[in-house]
Amino acid sequence: MLFRGGKMMWLLSALFTLSSSVGAQVALSERLESAHTTYLNQMRQGFGSLRDPYRVPPKGKIVVEGFDGASSRYQYTWKRDIPVTVFWVGEDATENNPVHNHASSWDPNWKHSYGGFDDPNNRKGFFPAKFKPRLNPFYIALPYNDVARGGGRFKPEASGLIKWFWRSAKAPGKSVCKGRWLAIHFGHKVCYAQWEDCGPFYTDDHAYVFQNSRPKPNRNGNAGLDVSPAVRDFLEVKSSQRVSWKFVESSDVPQGPWSEWVLPQS
Repeated sequence: MLFRGGKMMWLLSALFTLSSSVGAQVALSERLESAHTTYLNQMRQGFGSLRDPYRVPPKGKIVVEGFDGASSRYQYTWKRDIPVTVFWVGEDATENNPVHNHASSWDPNWKHSYGGFDDPNNRKGFFPAKFKPRLNPFYIALPYNDVARGGGRFKPEASGLIKWFWRSAKAPGKSVCKGRWLAIHFGHKVCYAQWEDCGPFYTDDHAYVFQNSRPKPNRNGNAGLDVSPAVRDFLEVKSSQRVSWKFVESSDVPQGPWSEWVLPQS
């Protein structure tokens, strides 16, 4: 009888424990169900404010980027106290001008392209007296050529030194310097002219043209800029006098006797 009573007590204890365990599991299940329901309700309420509630990866888009000139402008600084010399289209070679100017560094037929001899002594306003030039009479030369000897390719340093290189390069060896506008200051005047030849004397002085060095020494008083007769006459400057100059964008060139030749710069 005691055995039976003990067995009965054990059985009742086991049933109580099982009942408690089942009850706990039911309570846990109910809590989980309640939490899940709450989460689903929160998600449903937030759908309206979600751009992509189902987290679908967006489709790929092709974006064409244009050149934003305004945000990519480089502020060029003045190069000051630079000695100048005067040169002209059609000039013959001399002791101080060892290379004739019937051709330029970028145009083997420069004199023909210009329309003739840009006589520095016989003038009509800013033009040679005998004809109106087909090209801008406000031109200059700087002692650097971005095109390698023999043509067809750029010098290796050009792309890293020339600020406008990558937006202006159109073909291998087609100069991005030719036609570039400069502002030239002398006295109380500023003249605007285009880069059309290389010199005086050198074609590799990139440390001066694009960086902060002085012009390389030369027998023309260390001149660092050749200017045309039109630039000379506008500024009323003489050879060996000193000017300041800097590169400018064509959009920054103001009205003046050079305006006919101002075109949008790529």
